Amino acid sequence: MKPNALKRAWNDGRSTINGWLSVGNSYTAEVMAEQGYDSLTIDLQHGFLDYSDAKGMLQALRASGVTPLVRVPWLEPGVIMKCLDGGAYGVICPMVNTADEAAQFVEYMRYPPKGTRSFGPIRANFSAGPDYYGGANDEVLAFAMIETGVAVENVEAICATEGLDGIYIGPSDLSLGVTQGRLQPGQDRREPEMLEVIQRILEAAKAAGLRAAIHTGSASYAGEAIGWGFDMVTIEGDALLMARAARESVAEARALIGQSGPGEKPDGGGY
Repeated sequence: MKPNALKRAWNDGRSTINGWLSVGNSYTAEVMAEQGYDSLTIDLQHGFLDYSDAKGMLQALRASGVTPLVRVPWLEPGVIMKCLDGGAYGVICPMVNTADEAAQFVEYMRYPPKGTRSFGPIRANFSAGPDYYGGANDEVLAFAMIETGVAVENVEAICATEGLDGIYIGPSDLSLGVTQGRLQPGQDRREPEMLEVIQRILEAAKAAGLRAAIHTGSASYAGEAIGWGFDMVTIEGDALLMARAARESVAEARALIGQSGPGEKPDGGGY
């Protein structure tokens, strides 16, 4: 089986940059794969796509050599195993709140005797190279998302789960969960109470020998997170990157030609 490039990078002491795919299209996945990311995650939870879309996207990522990951919709064995059979080299599972749930997640990720994953790597047999069964338990990554107040309370127990490779912080849900909705959801948290929680999760992961990842909304915050000790950072995603680039391009063009956009008031007057 082809080795997991993320694991090799981390073992060499290098942090990695992950991209996010929420647009269900193999072409946009292929374009993102050529931009220098170490890995790309297909988002089956909140992305505008389903497994039928993910199949072509996984195939599109192969040519670039980028490591393919999938965030599954939930802790459900069928979809986790199907994504692995489709060639994902790692799964990010949302809303893991207890050590028991973390253990279930690991069980679904591993072949016997380490788990209960059913054998049938219909695409992975080819995309991951020969002897997939012999290498899969060691090469595929299991990331549990810590994103609720309950998960934070149980984070040390979750991180102690045998077979878990890492934790992944989802700041938006985390901010809602630990403050009971008092803070608005969003990335790049700088509130002292949120930084304290993030640090606690990071320290729990490191103490257990796990890899730590976090979703960020900017390159600058991602750089800070790596400085704190995170092994992997996700920077925005395809839809947000496309929206921002388009908005900035249109705004620049309108400024150059002195024209306001639809619904905008021109400078110096009203309608």
